[in-house]
Amino acid sequence: MGSAAEAATMSTHGSLAEKKPTVVFVLGGPGSGKGTQCANIVEHFGYTHLSAGDLLRAEIKSGSENGTMIQTMIKEGKIVPSEVTIKLLEKAILGIDNDKFLIDGFPRNEENRAAFEAVVRTKIEPEFVLFFDCPEEEMERRLLSRNQGREDDNIETIRKRFKVFLDSSLPVVEYYAAKGKVKKIDAAKPVQEVFDAVKTIFTPKDDKPKTV
Repeated sequence: MGSAAEAATMSTHGSLAEKKPTVVFVLGGPGSGKGTQCANIVEHFGYTHLSAGDLLRAEIKSGSENGTMIQTMIKEGKIVPSEVTIKLLEKAILGIDNDKFLIDGFPRNEENRAAFEAVVRTKIEPEFVLFFDCPEEEMERRLLSRNQGREDDNIETIRKRFKVFLDSSLPVVEYYAAKGKVKKIDAAKPVQEVFDAVKTIFTPKDDKPKTV
């Protein structure tokens, strides 16, 4: 890496170290309802919701040199390097006047996770991983009812997405579970019941009602 890039990295890291943001990773299979619950957390607890996929799409749309490179890689069927996604997440965190962030859909796999730790280990350690655990049958039912008539959400495509999630993302959940950092939510329940469970995790202990 050239000295200019190193300097940029160092200055970004320095700022990140000063900011000391609270970061929560949000993981769950397609149709687990994590998008809905992220919106609820933002509204009730003042977090900023960052989606790795949205950041990549926004970078492509910006027309920047970095965005063109990302677009080319995606068109060629290549995987965007983890470091690129991490840099976009860092930039977003530094550019937003908040210190609490939900990072949705990242890390998607062990390579993402290892890269994140290597790049920002001393600057950001996830507070915990919020894992929306939902049976495959229920996620399938939700996706089919939600996306009637959409070709990209036929049963075969949905099942492929499930397999990718199981193969790639579950090892990440297991890694953080071994460190005692996973808060698992039963996401098969109705939306309000799921959010009630989420609230118990995000409500500061001092604010929780005392049991008599």
